[in-house]
Amino acid sequence: MPARPDTGPDFIEALARGLDVIRAFQPLRPVMPLSEVAAATGLARPTARRVLLTLVELGYARQNENGFALTPKVLELGVAYVRSMGLWDVARPHMERLGARTNESCSIAQLDGSDIVYVARVAVPKIVTLSVQIGTRFPALQTSLGKVQLAALPPAELEAVLAQPTRSGLTPRWQPDVAERDAELRDVRARGWALTDEQLAPGIRSIAAPLRDGNGTVVAGLNVNCHAAETSVEFMVEHHLPLLLQAAGDISADFARLDTVPHVVVA
Repeated sequence: MPARPDTGPDFIEALARGLDVIRAFQPLRPVMPLSEVAAATGLARPTARRVLLTLVELGYARQNENGFALTPKVLELGVAYVRSMGLWDVARPHMERLGARTNESCSIAQLDGSDIVYVARVAVPKIVTLSVQIGTRFPALQTSLGKVQLAALPPAELEAVLAQPTRSGLTPRWQPDVAERDAELRDVRARGWALTDEQLAPGIRSIAAPLRDGNGTVVAGLNVNCHAAETSVEFMVEHHLPLLLQAAGDISADFARLDTVPHVVVA
């Protein structure tokens, strides 16, 4: 595998290869033989084999007659991030209350390049067009969760973020030009919340509000997600939006209070 561009002298290639192997496992490829892992990562077969066997020994992967698969222990890597932020503990009761009052799934996502990544979710048993779970990523501009965060960025940072290619594997329905994109984000910025109506995929309709830290900085988005065939835009705005804004305000206030709590390390 050729050397990676733009890496510093302290870059650990072996660690990067391990992460490449973990990312190679996708929803439609939960079990992969060695040859497919090597092809997906661009690694030589002996290198891919050593990485996979290391992951097996550490408990992050398992091996059977069909190849290799990840284990649930991989979730610890993502959960460690969410727990370190304190976001889930703060948001959970508010999200559960919001889900109960709307009878819809609600989620929190954060920006990662030009995508959003789901970091917390309270789901209700309904059929949805796209499967969403912790770690799922979608193009940010076509989601309500992404819009509320993109709208908060300075112009130069916004352009730099959207210049990055999506890593979601999805081609969204809505493909705006720059003028249409900027007009949409201006509207979001002015009203303080965002709506997406089947812009990502058919049947997906959602509304989102920003979550802020103690400094007022937007750190994530909170949404209520509906099926377009079941819930009208008018009902979402009239019924769900006030509940969403209240929950987002409560989470932001709790998150700000968490920042003010002294943290003492006990030996």
